[in-house]
Amino acid sequence: MASMAAILSKTPFLSQPLTKPSPTSDLPFAAVSFPSKSLRRRNGSIRAGLIVPDGGKLVELIVEEPKRREKKHEAAELPRVELTTIDLQWMHVLSEGWASPLGGFMRESEFLQTLHFNSLRLDDGSVVNMSVPIVLAIDDEQKARIGESKRVALFDSDGNPVAILSDIEIYKHPKEERIARTWGTTAPGLPYVDEAITNAGNWLIGGDLEVLEPVKYNDGLDRFRLSPAELRKELEKRNADAVFAFQLRNPVHNGHALLMTDTRRRLLEMGYKNPILLLHPLGGFTKADDVPLDWRMKQHEKVLEDGVLDPETTVVSIFPSPMHYAGPTEVQWHAKARINAGANFYIVGRDPAGMGHPVEKRDLYDADHGKKVLSMAPGLERLNILPFRVAAYDKTQGKMAFFDPSRPQDFLFISGTKMRTLAKNNENPPDGFMCPGGWKVLVDYYESLTPAGNGRLPEVVPV
Repeated sequence: MASMAAILSKTPFLSQPLTKPSPTSDLPFAAVSFPSKSLRRRNGSIRAGLIVPDGGKLVELIVEEPKRREKKHEAAELPRVELTTIDLQWMHVLSEGWASPLGGFMRESEFLQTLHFNSLRLDDGSVVNMSVPIVLAIDDEQKARIGESKRVALFDSDGNPVAILSDIEIYKHPKEERIARTWGTTAPGLPYVDEAITNAGNWLIGGDLEVLEPVKYNDGLDRFRLSPAELRKELEKRNADAVFAFQLRNPVHNGHALLMTDTRRRLLEMGYKNPILLLHPLGGFTKADDVPLDWRMKQHEKVLEDGVLDPETTVVSIFPSPMHYAGPTEVQWHAKARINAGANFYIVGRDPAGMGHPVEKRDLYDADHGKKVLSMAPGLERLNILPFRVAAYDKTQGKMAFFDPSRPQDFLFISGTKMRTLAKNNENPPDGFMCPGGWKVLVDYYESLTPAGNGRLPEVVPV
């Protein structure tokens, strides 16, 4: 079978702005508005360049190779701020331009606009979407050490300098306001809050970021962490004419695949010649009961190897962002970041970025609010939103199919919880729910959590 690296290296993908589809189209678009100057037609066919990044230019904050040694010497002389794992993930996001046009950790004006407007107003008066704060917290002791300095050095947990933050601004960290505005609740038990906010410092520090070298994790997956610039370069090279992005943090079952392949079919019917799927699993912080990234990537590889998704029209790349589980607020961030990578279609499903209420037995967010918010969100007007059609297991066909409300008794809905329970118990789902190779990876993951004979957990097999 082809390796994932080989699949990635030969996969074509590109994106373009679109005009509004005709009223007769059955593709469920919600927000379509593009500048006509981006669209060019030749011999009646649709041709276009890549969708322009937010702010007009992709921000890249990594120091050029010849200057890195000098910058590291500078960093050694500056007050130090040590980054947590999540801080480092956000630095990675910023460094590659996923949050363009943001040029560093947020200063107070950017933080407040994000919290209260889910957007940033640029100097020219235009608005770009920005729905989650990308901030760096420090404590009283760190603030005192910084003193009057206008520059600080950022260090990783191993004591290595990784970045310089310049023209800094230090301001209060309003934790309750941040949590309430981002999640819509201050209920205890929010995973990201517990991990990254509750015990964080009472101050935030923002400024212009210079990252000393590209972020690497040395986990066997760095080859899949394509930056927006790398994705755009490959998009242009492969000359595809539409890119539709699918955000996920779970294994891919055949219902997901049906949604993705059906989207491509509909784009072809609209007249596109080479629409390409960007399968873009989230690679940063996730809550404890989610399947870890390395196992998800193994599962995605099997989905491609088994032909559930076409390797020739699918790109798998890791999105480095941490996960908030902030529902309609966070889904805007997921969509906005994919614009900067070149995607002009975004697939959104039921309760995107949602989770169960941490205290009560119910969903934290209304299941339909995410897709509705995306269709109205400021700064996302250029993006085509593709709401999910509901897929379920059709017992009459023995496969995943779009739900037919005229015969509900024929359909079986297999929730993520049910899927995980079956895998944990080494039970098989109905034939046609997930490809056998992908299901085996999921079963193997849960078996790896079972203590070995000596009472210790087995070591994870490298990807």
